[in-house]
Amino acid sequence: MAKTETSALGRQVYVPEWIKQTGIVISASLLVALCARVTLPLPTPVPLTLQNFGVVLVGLLLGSRRGFAALALYLAEGAIGLPVFNPAGPGGVAQIIGFTGGYLMAYPFVAYATGLIYERTSRGFRWAVVSGIAGEIVLFIGGLSWLAVLTHSLSAALRIGFYWFVFAEVIKIGMAAGVASRWNRHLSKI
Repeated sequence: MAKTETSALGRQVYVPEWIKQTGIVISASLLVALCARVTLPLPTPVPLTLQNFGVVLVGLLLGSRRGFAALALYLAEGAIGLPVFNPAGPGGVAQIIGFTGGYLMAYPFVAYATGLIYERTSRGFRWAVVSGIAGEIVLFIGGLSWLAVLTHSLSAALRIGFYWFVFAEVIKIGMAAGVASRWNRHLSKI
C-alpha cells in the first residue's frame, strides 16, 4: 500500500509502506548503535553504556515486531563487523560471544517484551515504566545467564553484570518512559 507524501519541493510522492517501515527499523538500529558509543568503563568486563536505554526506547516506540526486527538487524550489523557495538569491546562475533554477549543476544527479546506490553496498554508514563522493567528483566536474565556460563558462578555473574548497573538502569528506564509517553501524547494531538 502506497502513502502520499509531500516532498521538499511541494510535489506529491508515493512512498510504499514497506519502504517507510524498513527505514524506521534501520533508523532504530542506528539509534542503538549511537547509544552504544556513550560508554563508561567500570572495573568489570561489562561497561556501562546507553545501549539499554536505546533498546528499551526502541521497544516502546516501535512496538514488539518492529522493535524485534530493529534489534535483530543491530546484531546482524555487529556480527558482520560494522562498528555498532560498544567501542571498548573487540567488536564483531567476538563481542557477541564475549562477556557482553548475553545482553546483546537478549536485545531483540527485550525490545519485543517491552513493546508487547506497552502496545497493549494506555501508553502512559506508568505503563512505559512497567514495560521497561519487564524488558530489563529479560535483559538481565539473558546477560547474567551468559555470564554465569562463562564464569561458572552465579555470584560472579551478579558481581560482574548486575550490581554495578541497577541504579543506572532505573534512570535509563525512566528516561525511555518519559520520551515514549511524551511522544505518544504528541502523536495523539496530531
